[in-house]
Amino acid sequence: SSGINAECPLRPGCILMLFNRQQSYTYKDIETESNIPEKELKRALLSLAVGRIQQRVLQKNPKTKEIASTDEFTINDQFSSKLIRVKIQTAIASKSETDPERQETRQRVDDDRKHEIEAAIVRIMKARKEQEHNVLIAEVTGLLKSRFMPSPSAIKKRIESLIEREYLVRSPNDRKVYMYLA
Repeated sequence: SSGINAECPLRPGCILMLFNRQQSYTYKDIETESNIPEKELKRALLSLAVGRIQQRVLQKNPKTKEIASTDEFTINDQFSSKLIRVKIQTAIASKSETDPERQETRQRVDDDRKHEIEAAIVRIMKARKEQEHNVLIAEVTGLLKSRFMPSPSAIKKRIESLIEREYLVRSPNDRKVYMYLA
């Protein structure tokens, strides 16, 4: 289809460029020619050959939803679009992250957030010197809500941790009031 501009991410674009040289490629040929890592290559091919119908620039044989090393790809001669510019978006891999990877990512995010919560508490307490529990929770939430929504229990755990490490202390007069130790 002449007169159509395909806008796509780098990897699908590299794959499409291969088809300027020849009509068809096997998965293995594309892998060898493009040097794209397997996981990324499969995602790119999914978006070009299996993705949304209006984006299927390539045809895949056999016509299955998964990409196998024996699959063959050709230019989709039936491809047409009313639009002059066609955007091809990268397919989201169905199981891009395994459960252990997902847990590890979650753990890293939680650890980063612990530090951010503690930093916010210290920042507020340094400025106020003394603060009532509920007011501190509200201020920490207000300070961090643009980045993520910390739960009151997470903030309370971080306050307890700061008390253990002697950054904060409970007021001797009122147990609900924290005091900053410089």
